[in-house]
Amino acid sequence: MLRVLVLLALVLPLASGGADPNKVLRVTFQTAETGFDPAKVSDVYSGQVIDAIFEPLLTYDYLARPARLVPNVAESMPVVGDHGRSYTVKLKQGIHFAADPVFKGGKRELTAEDYVYSIKRFLDPRNRSPYAFLFEGKIVGLDEIAVRAKTTGRFDYDAKVAGLEAPDRYTLRIRLRAGDFNFAHLLAFPLVGAVAREAIETYGDDTNSRPVGTGPYLLKKYARSSKIVLEANPGYRGKVWDFSAGDDPRDAQIVARMKGRALPAIGSVEISIMDETQSRWLAFQRAETDIEYQLWEVAPTFMTNDGKLRPEFARRGIWLDRSVDPEITYTYFNMQEYIGDQPNPLAGFSKEKIALRRAIAMAYNVDDQIRIIRKGQATRAQFPIPPGVAGHDPRYRSSIPYDPQLANALLDKFGYRRGPDGYRTRPGGAPLVIRYSSMPTERDRQFDELVKRSLDTIGLRLEIHKERFPELNRLGHQCRLMMRTGAWIADYPDGDNFMQLLYGPNTGQTNSACYRSPEFDRLYEESRSMPDGAERGRLYRQMARLAEVHTVWILGDSRYRNVLLQPRVAGYKKHPVLFSEWLYIDLDTAARK
Repeated sequence: MLRVLVLLALVLPLASGGADPNKVLRVTFQTAETGFDPAKVSDVYSGQVIDAIFEPLLTYDYLARPARLVPNVAESMPVVGDHGRSYTVKLKQGIHFAADPVFKGGKRELTAEDYVYSIKRFLDPRNRSPYAFLFEGKIVGLDEIAVRAKTTGRFDYDAKVAGLEAPDRYTLRIRLRAGDFNFAHLLAFPLVGAVAREAIETYGDDTNSRPVGTGPYLLKKYARSSKIVLEANPGYRGKVWDFSAGDDPRDAQIVARMKGRALPAIGSVEISIMDETQSRWLAFQRAETDIEYQLWEVAPTFMTNDGKLRPEFARRGIWLDRSVDPEITYTYFNMQEYIGDQPNPLAGFSKEKIALRRAIAMAYNVDDQIRIIRKGQATRAQFPIPPGVAGHDPRYRSSIPYDPQLANALLDKFGYRRGPDGYRTRPGGAPLVIRYSSMPTERDRQFDELVKRSLDTIGLRLEIHKERFPELNRLGHQCRLMMRTGAWIADYPDGDNFMQLLYGPNTGQTNSACYRSPEFDRLYEESRSMPDGAERGRLYRQMARLAEVHTVWILGDSRYRNVLLQPRVAGYKKHPVLFSEWLYIDLDTAARK
């Protein structure tokens, strides 16, 4: 501890403004962001930027695996009492928001009341927060204010909430309706970082492009869906890189290279939006970018069959960081009876509707998805909770096989007859068209082809609907897409974060299938009050089977994350939960080329 204090004394005077402006990290996003207001977005790309600007109470140890919570702006870990019903957190003093005109030239200190306000925002109906589910039904007294707001049209931010209090300037006290020993993970979620009420009220509808936080970076330039530039926050308090090596042999190299460095070390982060994989690959090849997070389609170009970097790239000093993302991909069916004013042929729990969804699922070859689209860079998902996340069951196997012949027989049995053109009609003879939504990229065109080939084998007519990512997300939250392939990566390393994707009350938020099953909801609500263990695992298996019986999803894969790094990138290791690692890395301009 004395050694750490000495290091702090040596580097902290530099850390608040010590990021080198000549160090510019250049990265790309494969999909456009949707904005930087923590309560209003849900995509991982926006989350990476938010993670750099705003600060939650807790965070994760950079190298520890499995992921381990540590204090961030909190002085220490929360004091948990009353069998997981109460959480008390003490904030560090002297942390300030980034300088902004909204503060009229003064310094604005972070207080516990900022977290009270920020959490309330998730339940304000005007924000339409896709992450409202994080707090709905959990905090004593908070839902009641949200209900009143839906009636009056105004959320009362000054109303007292028994379960969400700041008894003094630096103490946050949270009281839950039921015991929840996983609640601390929510306090580390980047979207639960503190916002300043003055900024939100001043910028109004423009909060998605005017983020004001206490984190290591601030938004310098922003061209929507094109370019994002972050700059080191000169008012940031600074940190010292001080993590211990784990079991991974690379950890020792990272520790030797990074220990004791003042953070943030990088002066700015330039983010370019590039939809096409080939464009991102060429930019990295020309050393125009420093980190490429995912290049599945061209993986054989730089990787050997056993997952190693090809020698010609290793000789250039390029690094490969390889891991399996704690994620699932899935194709969801909209379970809502109508899409706008049009009947939805996929919706409903009657035998013939379940048979239609089941036949589509049985006709789709996930192994082809992995082989053709992922180029082998993924593993088959069998369970809704991926490996590396508490609650995963490695022995579970899906009850939905790939079997086009049986799928055809199923459609025949339930009255989906083929017409003269070879395509099936609905029972009774009405036309039947399946509408699949995807993005206008080369990668998604491959999904279109795979879905079409699958539906052709069972005589179903397919219509392709194209939109950009932000618009597809919006339509999905409104239950206006019939069928779409999506992905969910862990917000926190617990199975609850995945099972909530099918929870009925989350329709309009994360439940894009718009699935409402009283039995599933009952099981999920029961599981929420349990710690990770055998009993909760039993409920999770029941929920997974029920979703298969109703055939709400086609469960896909978990992708390998093959991160390519230029020689000058120091200290990078993909974290399973943190959205971005920019705070913890450096650029060594003298690195070998």
